[in-house]
Amino acid sequence: MLHSGGIGCPLLVVVTDGGIAAVNSQWHIDDLFVVGAGPAEVDARIRLAMARREGESSASKIRASGIVIDEASYSAKAKDRSLDLTFKEFELLRFLASHPSHVFTREQLLSEVWGYDYFGGTRTVDVHVRRLRAKLGDLESLIGTVRNVGYCFNIAEEPEKPAPVVIPDDPMIDSAHPQQERIAV
Repeated sequence: MLHSGGIGCPLLVVVTDGGIAAVNSQWHIDDLFVVGAGPAEVDARIRLAMARREGESSASKIRASGIVIDEASYSAKAKDRSLDLTFKEFELLRFLASHPSHVFTREQLLSEVWGYDYFGGTRTVDVHVRRLRAKLGDLESLIGTVRNVGYCFNIAEEPEKPAPVVIPDDPMIDSAHPQQERIAV
């Protein structure tokens, strides 16, 4: 019940020797320890439970090319700007971002995102992609089109840094070390 209410920290329970028999999976606890446990054991159990909890929350996030998709809260951000997506737009973005650079046909997207029991036409994918691109704004190019095939999630390349320029024969170079060169950045 505590976890369903959105508790963000691990739930640890202190039990007596006789109370261990009553513990079950319906309690949804992260760990337990027995009354009388030493400070080192309690500290270690707390640290391990917190690390597990942090691992779970980061595992439910997809990060790619300026997009952060939080699967646990069904929310997405583009360059730290929250995206107001419908459920299907979210599912489409999540699916494509989970498979970067992989091209999917409209039929494949219909079966994976909409489900096998969807009876609509494949053009519904085009409509959702168009709306998703509009909501992505300047990141719309992340959803790529492969003509006569389908759609893919493009990975944005980082801009290359300019190469340093070497300035030879500078009067500021120490004359005792003529092999030195200044590098302009």
